[in-house]
Amino acid sequence: MTELILSLDVTGLKEALRIAGACAPEIDAIKVGYPLALAAGLGIAGELAGFGLPLIADFKVADIPNTNTLICEQVFAAGFSAVIAQGFPGPDSVAACVEAAHAHGGECYVVAEMSHPGALTFFSAGVPERLCEIVAETGADGIIAPATRPERVRALRALIGKKKILSPGIGAQGGDPAEIAPLVDGMIVGRSIYGAADPAAAARTYAPYRR
Repeated sequence: MTELILSLDVTGLKEALRIAGACAPEIDAIKVGYPLALAAGLGIAGELAGFGLPLIADFKVADIPNTNTLICEQVFAAGFSAVIAQGFPGPDSVAACVEAAHAHGGECYVVAEMSHPGALTFFSAGVPERLCEIVAETGADGIIAPATRPERVRALRALIGKKKILSPGIGAQGGDPAEIAPLVDGMIVGRSIYGAADPAAAARTYAPYRR
């Protein structure tokens, strides 16, 4: 199944709850990043829990292993279901996130490539491939790969096999859901849903791509 994940990058608690409540029947999970977490605190997980959807902490955790463990322990204690980490600090740092996630019955995803043009400055020349190796080595649950570059998603899928791929960049950044949905396990959509006059209606437009 290809899930629809709402990237809830707003900075107001009331607005976040309004959008999440409206969209809940049309989506499969909610991703919370720094804009909302910094505005509302980790308690936002408890506020969103009532909608009955998995919550992904998009904190792109990237520190030494001990600090990563401490961060992830807070994430899962707050009620999140998954965490997103960076792989470039190395396999020991990723392993710390994976171990914390699995200890709480959660998941850990590693950024293999990002969706904006400037990402190619460093996420290139074999780096994403090495990050996929780290995912395999550490037992991470999957990767983040860009809907804006479907050819790269195909290439990375060949490396990670049945592990999950969550893919941002659909909508506002130009990613085509019809092209990317068959390649991934989760479509991450933000601005084209939460910025719409009717977020629920906007979310429903992705229904044909959820399978």
